[in-house]
Amino acid sequence: MFSILLLMIYLAFVSLGLPDALLGSAWPIMYQEFAVPVSYSGTVFMIICGGTILSSLNSEKLNRHFGTGKITAISVFLTAIALFGFSISHSFLMLCLFAIPYGLGAGSVDAALNHYVALHYSSRHMSWLHCMWGLGASVGPYIMGFVLQRGEPWNRGYLIVSIIQFTLAIILFCSLSLWKKNQEELTENAASTAKQEDSQQNNSLQEATSEESPKQESLSSEAPKQRALSLKEVFAIPGAKESLASFYGYCALEQTVGLWAGSFMVLALGMEEKLAASYVALFYFGITFGRFLSGFFTMKWKDEQMVLGGSAIVFFGIFLLFTPWSKALVLPALILIGLGCAPVYPSVIHSTPYNFGVEHSSALIGAQMAAAYVGTLIMPPFFGVLGRSFSMKLFPYYSMLLLLFMVFTYRRMLQVTKKARREKR
Repeated sequence: MFSILLLMIYLAFVSLGLPDALLGSAWPIMYQEFAVPVSYSGTVFMIICGGTILSSLNSEKLNRHFGTGKITAISVFLTAIALFGFSISHSFLMLCLFAIPYGLGAGSVDAALNHYVALHYSSRHMSWLHCMWGLGASVGPYIMGFVLQRGEPWNRGYLIVSIIQFTLAIILFCSLSLWKKNQEELTENAASTAKQEDSQQNNSLQEATSEESPKQESLSSEAPKQRALSLKEVFAIPGAKESLASFYGYCALEQTVGLWAGSFMVLALGMEEKLAASYVALFYFGITFGRFLSGFFTMKWKDEQMVLGGSAIVFFGIFLLFTPWSKALVLPALILIGLGCAPVYPSVIHSTPYNFGVEHSSALIGAQMAAAYVGTLIMPPFFGVLGRSFSMKLFPYYSMLLLLFMVFTYRRMLQVTKKARREKR
């Protein structure tokens, strides 16, 4: 049962990534059909982000009321409805309306699944699951590209992906009993796992987990009875503010590189547009492949080591862009940045129950998801303003500042949470 449930979670992560890059791949055609400026894609993106932030902040309440299985199935169903709505949209207003359930569904499933995997699975599964997100994010544009190359309208691409999402939603609804059985197993094991926590409290969660067994710090039978924390209470948890700031910085960095690296190569380095686009694709390939590799490295290294090691690789990649040979080194630089980014997101999420306690992990992960989307919503557009006002040559400086901010706040979070754990003992 446990392995079948794991397969369901893998499928859910694929569904989470499927729609993410569809808008970007189809927008050059969509905006002409809707007769709106090309910049209006930002409006749709902001609506989606707004819904995602809202549902992420309320994910703990929803998760405690419905459970992870139902939240996952309902959220995938919501995104399927939204994508179907996109496929029948013939005005920009309709697109904006259907962007609302899209964002609400994406935020809920993201926070709920990340919390569940952080509690019940080893760190390598967290890395591989986020690799599955990358697979879904790659397949979505491929489907859209295939449809457009056949001369069919962009609506058909959204329709195909919505059908896939509806199919996955049905599968997830049919698997709800697996989530219940798994929770019963976790409750039965709570007493025995509690005895092992004292001897392993200084180790990361993945060291306390076998290949497909629950976490040593999995949910106890008392956890679901606790009330959901307010945002003010989340901020009061020692290290929470630093954790959210770190996650904000990382996601801002990843999105900034993905959005503006191409413009930097064309406008600052004088490269051809098509070549620059292919290089940006390799940045995302680096993230996806890096998360696949990270799953093996987590068998030996702790989450903290994965985050700091990945940050060091990102630092070296960005450093290459400062050299006089930046044009020649931009390809390995972007690949290194992608590989370095790969372990950060899943490792930070996976270590949240260890750093803050299981009783706070659901609220923290929901807030982390919200911080991630706020970072992607604010910082990349802000660099666009800087690049337009001054120069795209600021790209490596801006990226380095975001990286240093992320590392500083992450290390500060580790210091605060370690001190809190010592005082708690």
